[in-house]
Amino acid sequence: AETVCQETGEALREPEDMAAGFLRIAVDNMANAIKKISVQRGHDVTGYTLQCFGGAGGQHACLVADALAMRKVLIHPHAGVLSAYGMGLAEIRALREVQMDAPLSDIEAAKTALDKIATEAQAEVAGQGIKDITTERRAHLRYDGSHQALDVQFGAIATMQADFEAAHQQRFGFHSPERAILYDMLSAEAIGQTGQTPAAALPSGSGKPKAQIRMVADGDWQDVPLYDRDTLDPAAVVSGPAIITESTGTNVIEPGWTASLDKMGNLILERATAKQRAQAAGTKADPVLLEVFNNLFMSVADQMGATLANTSWSVNIKERFDFSCAIFDDQGDLVANAPHVPVHLGSMSDSVKTIMRLNPDVAPGDAYMLNSPYNGGTHLPDVTVITPVFAEEVTAPVFWLGSRGHHADIGGRTPGSAPPDSTHIDQEGVLIDNVKLVDRGVIQETQAEAVLASGRYPCRNIPENMADLKAQVAANETGRQELLKVVGAYGLDVVRAYMGHVQDNAEESVRRVIDSLNDGQFSYPMDIGTTIKVKVSVDREAREAVIDFTGTSPQNIGNYNAPRSICDAVVLYVFRTMVGADIPLNQGCLKPLRIIVPEGSMLNPAYPAAVIAGNTEVSQATCNALYGALQVIAGSQATMNNFIWGTEEFQNYETIAGGTGAGPGFNGCDAVQSHMTNTRMTDPEILEKRFPVRLEEFGIRPSSGGEGQWHGGNGVIRRLQFLTPVTVTTLSSHRIVPPFGVDGGGNGTTGQNWVELPDGTRREMQGNDEIDLPAGAVFGMATPGGGGWGHK
Repeated sequence: AETVCQETGEALREPEDMAAGFLRIAVDNMANAIKKISVQRGHDVTGYTLQCFGGAGGQHACLVADALAMRKVLIHPHAGVLSAYGMGLAEIRALREVQMDAPLSDIEAAKTALDKIATEAQAEVAGQGIKDITTERRAHLRYDGSHQALDVQFGAIATMQADFEAAHQQRFGFHSPERAILYDMLSAEAIGQTGQTPAAALPSGSGKPKAQIRMVADGDWQDVPLYDRDTLDPAAVVSGPAIITESTGTNVIEPGWTASLDKMGNLILERATAKQRAQAAGTKADPVLLEVFNNLFMSVADQMGATLANTSWSVNIKERFDFSCAIFDDQGDLVANAPHVPVHLGSMSDSVKTIMRLNPDVAPGDAYMLNSPYNGGTHLPDVTVITPVFAEEVTAPVFWLGSRGHHADIGGRTPGSAPPDSTHIDQEGVLIDNVKLVDRGVIQETQAEAVLASGRYPCRNIPENMADLKAQVAANETGRQELLKVVGAYGLDVVRAYMGHVQDNAEESVRRVIDSLNDGQFSYPMDIGTTIKVKVSVDREAREAVIDFTGTSPQNIGNYNAPRSICDAVVLYVFRTMVGADIPLNQGCLKPLRIIVPEGSMLNPAYPAAVIAGNTEVSQATCNALYGALQVIAGSQATMNNFIWGTEEFQNYETIAGGTGAGPGFNGCDAVQSHMTNTRMTDPEILEKRFPVRLEEFGIRPSSGGEGQWHGGNGVIRRLQFLTPVTVTTLSSHRIVPPFGVDGGGNGTTGQNWVELPDGTRREMQGNDEIDLPAGAVFGMATPGGGGWGHK
C-alpha cells in the first residue's frame, strides 16, 4: 500500500482496499477474455451457466459471473482437479476427416466418403479392446466463395441446409440464400464408451458452519460462516456472504448469491437478488478504476474487432485482419483501441470529427462512411464506418465508434485500387466523403451501391464491398451495446469522466518519456528521390516536445503523398511505443506534443493529390525518420511491400513482412510486420482455395539484416505462381536506399521484386510497378532486412 501511494501520489490506503483493487482488476481481465472468446464464436454468455474449475476458480466465480451478467455458476465436486479428473474418465475417440469440394446436393458421394472414414475410425477404437462404439458423422459446409466452414450433423440435404443457415446466422449475423452451399470437409468420429461416470456421493452432514471468520464483502469487514462442503446439508441453501471449503479448493459465496447442492453433488451458485450498480469513487480519478476502465474500453474495441472479422466477407478483412476498431469520446478524441493497425488508429479521430462537423443532427441508429484523404481518411481502400452512441435522456451523442477496413478493391485504374503511377486521386478509386450508410437503423443499400458504382473508375466487386460495410456496421453495433452496458454498470458521468482520465494518464505517461529524451533530427532519403526531414525539440521544464517536419519534400506529382492525419498517427504510435506501461493508444499521448507539418508538403498534400502510397510507404518512412531522430532503434524495413493482383472479377492484396531494426541491447526481429501495419498473411490453404494461385515459396531471407553488435532482423522471400492471367501491381520501398544502421551498425539489405515468365526468363521489376502476367508466371519478392546497431 505504501509503494502504491508513493508511485501514484494518492492518499495511503488500507491494505485490504489495495487487495480488493487488485482483485477487481483480475476479475475484469478474466471476464473480458471470456467476452472476447464468446463474441468470436457468436455466443451471448448472459443466458449460460458459468462452469468453474481450478483450485482458485471458486474464489472468483461469483465476481466473474457478475461481471458477465451471468446468474448461475456450477462447481463440480472435483472442480479443483477437474482437468486431471476429466482425463481419467475421457472416452476413447478416433477422428477421421476427408476434404470434399462439392455441392451439397452431391450427397451420395458424401455418404460413400463418410462410410470409408467411419470404418477406419471404428477399427482404431475397436483395436483398443472396446466394443461399445458410437459414431458421429458431420458435414463441414461453407458458402461458395467463402472459406468459413461450419459443421452440422450429417443427414438429409434440407436438414443440413437449415442447420447450416441457422449456425451461420448465429455466428456471423447473416446468411446468404443466394449463394450455393458446398461441402468443405467430412468427419467421422468413433467414440468408445469406457464406463459410466461415477456419481459423487452427496454429503450427509448437519449443514452447520464449522466456524465464523472475518472477510471483506461488499467493501466492508464482516463475520461470515465457514462451511465444509463434505458436511453440507443437501437440502439446505447457503446465503452469501459465506465461504465453503473443500479438499481441492475454496468457494466464496458473495453477498446476493446463494449456494446449494444438486442431485449430482455439484455446487450450484445462483444470484438471489439483483446486482446493484457499481458505485465508482465519484468522477475523480482512482488508480484501481483507471486500470479497470483502461481494460474495459480496450475490451470493447477488441469485441468490435472480433465481430468485424466474423461477419466480413473479404479475405483482406476476415483473414488478413486489415482493419481497426476504436472508441471516441463526445469530442471525437480517440479513447481506446484494440491492437489493430497503427496507421488506422492514430488517424481515425480526424474522420470522426469530420462526420461530427458535417452532421450536427445525427440520430440514434445512424452510421456514416468516409474514405476521403482530405477529411481524415488515409487512402481510398480504407473505408471508415462511424456510428454515434446515444444514452437515455441525452439528446446528443455521448460517444462515437469507428471501424476502418481495407477493402480489396474500391475502384481505380488497376484491380486492387493501387495504380503505381497514379497522379490524381480519381485514378485510385471512388472517393467517399460523408455518406450516410445507415439511417435510423435502416441500411441505405441502394444509395451506398450507387456511390460505389460512381466515378470514372467504379468498384469492381460491389457485393463484397457491401458485405464488408455491413460487417463494419455490425462491429460498431457490438461496441454500442457494450458501451451502454458499461454505462448501465457505472453511470454515464463516471464513464465520461474516465474517458478523460485514461487520456490524462496517457498524457502523463508520454511526459515521463519526454523527461528522458534529447533533441534530435534526421533526414530520411526515399527511393523516389524525396526526403523526409524531422526535428525533435524537447522542453524539459514544460515536459513537452515539438515534432517539426519542416524541410520535407513538397507534394509530389506521384502517389507518395501522405494525408496530414497519417503524420499524427505516426507520432502517436512512436511515442506510445516508448511508454513502458500497458495503456491504450489514445489522444492523450499527443497532448504534450506539438506537431508542425508544412502545408503543401508530401506529409500534408492538397486535393487532388494521389495518396495510395502515402498510407503505406510514406507512413513507414516517416516512422523510421522519427525513430532515427530519437536514436532509439535502427531502421526497420520501412515498407509494407504492397503486392496487389487480380482481374475485373477478383482482387487480392497483401502486405509482406520483413526485418525490423536492432536497438541497444536487442536484435531486430525476422519476418514480421512492423510499425504502421499489423496485418496477417493469408493462410496458404485459404489463399489457394479462394484464388487461382499457388504459393511456391515463403521463407526467411537469410543474412538480409544489417550486421552489428546487435543485428537487424531478416526479411522474407515470397513467390506465387498464377494459374490464370492477372494484373500485378507493386508499391514498395527500400529497393534502392537501404534501411539505416545506427552507431556503427550495418544497413539492412534492400528488397527486390521480379517475375519469372513461363518460358523461363526472369524480369526485374521496380519498387513501384505494374505488369500483366500470363497463366503460369511467377511473381517473386525479397523484402528488406532491418538495420544493425553498434559496431560488431
